[in-house]
Amino acid sequence: MNIPNALTILRIFFVPLLVAALVQENVVLHLGRFLVTNEWLSLAIFLVAAATDLLDGYLARRWKQVTTIGTLLDPIADKLLISAALISLVQVRVLPGWMAILIIGREFAVSGLRSIAAAEGYTIKASDLGKTKMFSQVVAISCMLLAVRHAVLLMPAKILMWVVIFFAILSAISYFRKFWHKVDERIKGRRRHELLQLERKRQRALRRQRGSIKGADLGAATIWKPPEVN
Repeated sequence: MNIPNALTILRIFFVPLLVAALVQENVVLHLGRFLVTNEWLSLAIFLVAAATDLLDGYLARRWKQVTTIGTLLDPIADKLLISAALISLVQVRVLPGWMAILIIGREFAVSGLRSIAAAEGYTIKASDLGKTKMFSQVVAISCMLLAVRHAVLLMPAKILMWVVIFFAILSAISYFRKFWHKVDERIKGRRRHELLQLERKRQRALRRQRGSIKGADLGAATIWKPPEVN
């Protein structure tokens, strides 16, 4: 356990807090003379959790503390945070359900591709489109969180969500192309190897068969003698 991994785990623990703060509309915190309503509280939790995503990756690379558990947990924590925020926004009737389904479905599809690729022995790295998509998600969801009580922000928030969908589809196509190219090369290489092995086995079998035939002919010629003529 190190600080980057602790930040990743902390981001996972932020997920239920975000859902509780957003779904419970009567949550109000008194900070001196200021009243913090649920949309501002949920926004603060979401932004802090998103900041841990940037911080843990930066610290892991700077301190050379990239671990297997951190590599596995980081994308899971990101997807949990985004999925929880989108589903909660659908619950409070701010975000259309089909938008949330499309974005979450894209996340699971890309995760499936990466898992299959990892099982085949290669890694699909995050593209610039994927990073742009993540940044646009944070901005759009933040605007959506404020639109829960501030209706004037609802239209800009929906426009930003359309931008998120655009980058999500574009990056998903990029991942599918990388995956298909890698898998296609791997399948062709494996098929060529299998055909080569079969051809070698066939050639060995033919050589053994010819050798046995020659041996049988030689043996027959040695044993058989022509009759003597008086």
